[in-house]
Amino acid sequence: MKVSITEIEAHSRTALLAHGAGEMQAAWVAKAVARAEALGNVICGLYYLESYCTQLRSGRVNGAVDPVVTRPRPSSVLADARFGFAQPAFAAALPEAVAAALENGVAILAVAHAHTCTSLGFFTEQIAAAGLIGIGMTNASPVVAPPGGNKRVIGTNPIAMTVPGDDGPAMHFDFSTSSVALGKITMAKAAGESIPLGWAVDENGEPTTDPEAALKGALVSAGGYKGWGFGLMVELLAAGMTGSVNSLDVAGLKVAEGKPHDLGQFYILMDPGTYHADFGARFARVAEAVAEQEGARIPGADRRAMTQVDVPDALWDLVLTLSA
Repeated sequence: MKVSITEIEAHSRTALLAHGAGEMQAAWVAKAVARAEALGNVICGLYYLESYCTQLRSGRVNGAVDPVVTRPRPSSVLADARFGFAQPAFAAALPEAVAAALENGVAILAVAHAHTCTSLGFFTEQIAAAGLIGIGMTNASPVVAPPGGNKRVIGTNPIAMTVPGDDGPAMHFDFSTSSVALGKITMAKAAGESIPLGWAVDENGEPTTDPEAALKGALVSAGGYKGWGFGLMVELLAAGMTGSVNSLDVAGLKVAEGKPHDLGQFYILMDPGTYHADFGARFARVAEAVAEQEGARIPGADRRAMTQVDVPDALWDLVLTLSA
């Protein structure tokens, strides 16, 4: 059925409030859910709402805690989410991080001890809206095995980057360093479909097209050892720099009960005018070369947010129940 993004945000907020989130916290998480749906990112949208509500009730996420923001060094900002949601922690720290980047040319923002942030692009978009280049990354529960291995070591460990433009992002990408998001495999299993070779290995480390075997085994990195290197970089920055836990120490993100996620997110904010005023011209030079080639595009340059989306009937019924 067709549902407006406004309705999605409103019902998500009501559902979160009903299950124990605070006003500010529910508002920011609902905005993230709605934004994901508006951009067609169903994995990070309503697909996660039931888990948020369940874990609010179980105490796996503290939905009412206020984040603590500090600035330990001139260009370093820390937001301690205190086992709460990542979205309000980022929102509380962003003004300080933007100020630090404008003062110093570059700043880093660490969000520590947070619930899964789902879509990283939601955050780097906000950095770009302030006129800064935003790069973000986060770790997750372990689902990816090293090349040649069969045991899960790191998460999907995504990276996002948004470049500001005159009337919105000039470039935007947000993708996992694994070959695919875990949600696509769980959705394939639910639909009784096979998965492509190159997504995952089974328990013995053998490539598989069976989603059930993949869920018992592990995902592989995008691009083999190259994606593995990026995934490790994300792990070290998101966990090591923020003081949050390694992917190895996080139970499944949707497991109803248990210890908080305690994940970290790490952001780099850069002023494109730090050294000279030609950043826009340099970007335009590349964009023009891409535009000359039919079918080619700059990532995210032609994104358009939808005001209404298709939501499966069963999922929308669940949303209505959660927000009743």
